[in-house]
Amino acid sequence: MYQVILVPLDGSKRAETILKHAEALAACFGAKIVLLQVVEPNVSLITPYDMVPYYDPKEGERTITEARGYLAAKEGELKAGGIDVKCVVESGPIVGAILDVAEREKADLIAMASHGRSGLGSVFYGSVAAGVLHRADRPLLLIRSHD
Repeated sequence: MYQVILVPLDGSKRAETILKHAEALAACFGAKIVLLQVVEPNVSLITPYDMVPYYDPKEGERTITEARGYLAAKEGELKAGGIDVKCVVESGPIVGAILDVAEREKADLIAMASHGRSGLGSVFYGSVAAGVLHRADRPLLLIRSHD
């Protein structure tokens, strides 16, 4: 049924709660898991009078290196369980990057955890899960994670 399962992670324990579900599905169907972490460019202003945002390439590269290290650790854990795993680090808007990687990797399923915000929390902080849910053209396994 599933051959490729895309699992977006943000480095938090909450996001990692999806891993046991994805691992069980991958083991059941012999699927490959694609771990994804999206790094948003860190834009800042040098002074309050700057009209053009500044992007520090060294900071961006450091963040990407950290994301690769984080995913490599998760990859090792899954491979120890006999799961075929690939790691991808992308830069850009999170929802768009998740959907782009799902298309590129031909993911049959996107599996992710939601922080479970509702009401004003969802309005003020947005929701990656909601964005993916509304725009995805493939099945989505969404679990609510708690602290």
